Amino acid sequence: MDERQKDQLIENMVSNLPVLRKALGVSQEGLADMIGLNRSTVAAIENRKRKLPWDTFLALLLVFTKNSETDRLLNAMEIYTDEFNAFIKRG
Repeated sequence: MDERQKDQLIENMVSNLPVLRKALGVSQEGLADMIGLNRSTVAAIENRKRKLPWDTFLALLLVFTKNSETDRLLNAMEIYTDEFNAFIKRG
């Protein structure tokens, strides 16, 4: 997976983060607590004032894949793609 593909996955996550968070039923602060950030960082990412780092993308992905509602959305939103799945299975 090259940087362009990673950037596209990150962009898709940022674009859909408020929807995913609401589907999970958590506030910005609640989501921030789950992944070890503060609320203002999550807000800055959602408002595109701060870039979403790859490690934070992965942490968010883990949170959202553990919930059946948000897990279904990840593929439709092109966040958890077949290419990404192949990438993580390669190790």
